[in-house]
Amino acid sequence: MTLRHINLLGAILANVINISTIIVFAFRLLDKPETGHWIGIIVQLSIFPLVYLLYTAKRFYRRSIYYIWIGLMVVFIIVEFLVDWYPTVDFRNNLSIVIPYVTLFFGATGGMIGVASYAGKKWTIMTVITFLIVFVLAFIQRSVTGM
Repeated sequence: MTLRHINLLGAILANVINISTIIVFAFRLLDKPETGHWIGIIVQLSIFPLVYLLYTAKRFYRRSIYYIWIGLMVVFIIVEFLVDWYPTVDFRNNLSIVIPYVTLFFGATGGMIGVASYAGKKWTIMTVITFLIVFVLAFIQRSVTGM
């Protein structure tokens, strides 16, 4: 793959993650958390192209921050798998777990804006917009559903 293709993959992936998350939050607001849970598989599967982006990063002389952005998302996906998939952990009512989880979530999804920025201004703007929607919906659905 060329650098242009790798950059585009990162931008598309950032938006797929954000849009999937938006859909998950929307289903929670519609009182259909199980449907949203299954849509979360898309985010789980995004670990494979993320690992590929890490693999190709050295070849394209990426800055250290790029590794951190991708690494945060990979770590978040692993944590998400451990708390929401296997084994499931009821952590959403425990602030000592929720606060680091939410911090990691926003660090990871926010870092993906940086990944998308390599594909250009239009992708950056689109990713910022989807991130802001995620941000707003995260707090709305938390206050409405407690999840």
